Amino acid sequence: MSATYRQPGVVLTDRHFTVPLDHDDPAGESIELYAREVVASEKVRQDLPWLVYLQGGPGFGANRFVGKPAWLGRALKEYRVLLLDQRGTGHSTPANRQTLPLRGGAAEQADYLAHFRADAIVRDCEAIRPQVTGGAPWTVLGQSFGGFCAVSYLSSAPEGLAAAVITGGLPSLDAHADDVYRAAYPRIERKVAAHYARYPQDVERARRIADHLLTHEVTLPNGYRLTVEAFQSLGIMLGGSEGSHRLHHLLEHAFVRTPLGMALSDAFQEEVQGSLSYASHPLYALVHEAIYGQDERPTAWSAERVRAEFPQFDAPKTLAGDTPLLFTGESVHPWMFDCDPVLRPLRDTAELLAARTDWPPLYDPARLAANEVPAAAAVYHDDMYVDTAHALETARAIRGLRTWVTNEFEHDGVRAGGPRVLDRLLALARDEA
Repeated sequence: MSATYRQPGVVLTDRHFTVPLDHDDPAGESIELYAREVVASEKVRQDLPWLVYLQGGPGFGANRFVGKPAWLGRALKEYRVLLLDQRGTGHSTPANRQTLPLRGGAAEQADYLAHFRADAIVRDCEAIRPQVTGGAPWTVLGQSFGGFCAVSYLSSAPEGLAAAVITGGLPSLDAHADDVYRAAYPRIERKVAAHYARYPQDVERARRIADHLLTHEVTLPNGYRLTVEAFQSLGIMLGGSEGSHRLHHLLEHAFVRTPLGMALSDAFQEEVQGSLSYASHPLYALVHEAIYGQDERPTAWSAERVRAEFPQFDAPKTLAGDTPLLFTGESVHPWMFDCDPVLRPLRDTAELLAARTDWPPLYDPARLAANEVPAAAAVYHDDMYVDTAHALETARAIRGLRTWVTNEFEHDGVRAGGPRVLDRLLALARDEA
C-alpha cells in the first residue's frame, strides 16, 4: 500500500514492489523491494523523466533525506527521483542475523546471499522500471557501489537507461579482489600520512590507544570486542571529506583518569562503537568482497591475506619501534565476525561466501565498448575507496563515457559538492560541458 506525504519543498510516496529472489527462476521465491519517490512540490502534476538513485555500499539503504539537500535539490529541478533500497537493505526484505536464520543454516544463508550483488540489483531495477516509468528508460545515478551497479546496468540492460551518471564508482572490469586490495593499501597509507601531517598530535594519541588495546581486554557497551585491529579500521573515516577531522576529534578525548588508573572514556567508547558496529548494515560485511568475484577464484578473505604483504600495518611491530601507527580503510576481515556481536552468528555464512567459486561475470567489456547510452563519471583523484587507475582504465573501456577527474572532493563528493557535482556530470553526459 502506497503512502504519500510531504516534507519541506517535496512530496514523497512510498513504493513497494515484489521481485524474484533469482531472476533466472521467476516462478520461484520472491522478495520485497522498497523505494521512496520524491518530486518537488511545485512539480507534482508535471510529467517528468525519472532518475533512480543507487546508494553506495554494498549493504546500505538509500539516503533518508529531509527536504531536498545535497544533490537531490538539483535532481528535482528536472526529474522525479526514486530512492531505491537495494535488495537486503533498508525496508527491502532485510538480510541480517535476525532474518537470515529463516533461510536455514549457513549453507542456505550463503546461497541466498549469492543473489545480492550488482547483477541482481540491476535486474531488480529493470523489473520495477515499467511499473514506475510506464516503460520509458530512466537515468541512473550511482554513488560508489551504486556506480558499480550502473556499469553492470550498461553491460546487461542499456535499453533501460536514458543516461548513466556515476560518482566515485567506476570498478575494474576484470581485477580480482587481491588486485583491488594491493592497490588499496598504499592509498590508505597516503591518507594516514596526510592525516598525521594535518594533526601531528594524533601520532602519539593513536600509538597510546593501540598500546592500551594490546595490553587490556576492552569490550564496548554494545558487546563489541575492541582489538587493536578494530581500532585501526577506524581509518575508514579518512576517505570522506570530513573524515580526518572526525578522526582527530575522536582521538583527542580517548582517555579518562579513574580510581584504577587511565581508561578509555565512555564518550570515546560510545563513538567508536557507533563507527564500528555493523548493526545497521550487516550485508556490507557479508558480501563486500563478493562484489569483486567474477571468476573461479574465491575471494578467500582477500583484504586480510593481502594485508600481510604490507607489514607496516602490523600494530605490534609498529609499537616496538617509533613509527606512526597506520590505520586501515574500507576492508572486511574475518576477525570482524568475532568482534562484532551482530556479525558473530553469521561467521560460518561469511566463510562460505569467501570460499565460493561460481560467481558469474558482472560486466560485459564488448557491450561496454559499443555503449550508446550518454554517460559521465566523477573520478576523485586520490579516492581512498576506489582506485583511480582502475577507474580511468574502465572509463576508457566504456564508449562515449566522459570523465571529470578532480581532487576538489573526496569519495563523498556527490554529498559534499551537492548540486554542483550533479550539474557538472549531467552536462558532461549530454555533451554540454
